[in-house]
Amino acid sequence: MVARALRDAGVEVIYTGLHQTPEQIVAAAIQEDADAIGLSILSGAHMTQFSRVLELLRERDAADITVFGGGIIPDADIAELERLGVAKIFTPGAPTHQIVDWVKTHLAGHRPSGAVA
Repeated sequence: MVARALRDAGVEVIYTGLHQTPEQIVAAAIQEDADAIGLSILSGAHMTQFSRVLELLRERDAADITVFGGGIIPDADIAELERLGVAKIFTPGAPTHQIVDWVKTHLAGHRPSGAVA
């Protein structure tokens, strides 16, 4: 739903599909020259997944790629994820227009379309 809403709003989206490893996600983002990575995590592995994506981006000199996401993430973990470098967390029920507005505003200085992987 989020990928479609972003596409409908004119954002270039490279959707990598479900069950991708952090390594696959980061590789796709770098290969596609993405401005941001949006992760949806419903499995409860949000601390591990976000941390690993951020770590891989730093290792590959791509820490300028913005990381945001959402899913079933306890409020107590949101502050820690932001401290680690996640730019924004959207909780369940967040309206898609709120996510689109945030992406367009946050990526305003990037390419006009603002690719997201």
